[in-house]
Order: sequence, then structure tokens, then C-alpha cells
Amino acid sequence: MSALRPSIVFIAALLAGVGLPASAQVVDPTGNALIQQNDLQILQNRIQRQEYQQQQQQYRAQDRQIVPQPRPVVPQLQPSCQTQIIGNTAVTNCR
Repeated sequence: MSALRPSIVFIAALLAGVGLPASAQVVDPTGNALIQQNDLQILQNRIQRQEYQQQQQQYRAQDRQIVPQPRPVVPQLQPSCQTQIIGNTAVTNCR
């Protein structure tokens, strides 16, 4: 798993804990820049996309680990044929 930058984690924590109105602004502690609500939404979408991709990678890794089961052994019906030798001729009777 890749480590998220501290500013993204901070913003994700703010989004998870506080419902911000459309006009809200948050101060980014690393750069002291104002982040508008739409920027927060973009960052939240990016984090969700990263989490989704990581989950898909985990699923693919699990799928690669699953060993396919061997095919079941199915008995096959053998024909009930009888071969009789009469003189120089072989006669076969199959049911």
C-alpha cells in the first residue's frame, strides 16, 4: 500500500468528520493556502479512487492465489461387448 501525503490525510480527516457547507474554507497547514469546497471534493474523489484501486489490486492478488480445483474424475461407461471366436471368425456382440 502506498502512503498518503500528510496534507491529503488531514483533508480526508476533515471531510470524514465534518460536513462542510458549500462556502466553507479550510486552511491547509502545510502551505497556509485556502482550499475551496470544490477542491476538497476533488481531493476526496481522488482519495476514494485510490482506495478503490487498492481494493481492486487486493482482489486481483487474491484471485491469483486461488488454485483451480482439479477436474472431477467421472467414471465412463465401458461398452459391454463380448468377442467370440468361431473358427477363423471373430464375432462381437455389443449391447
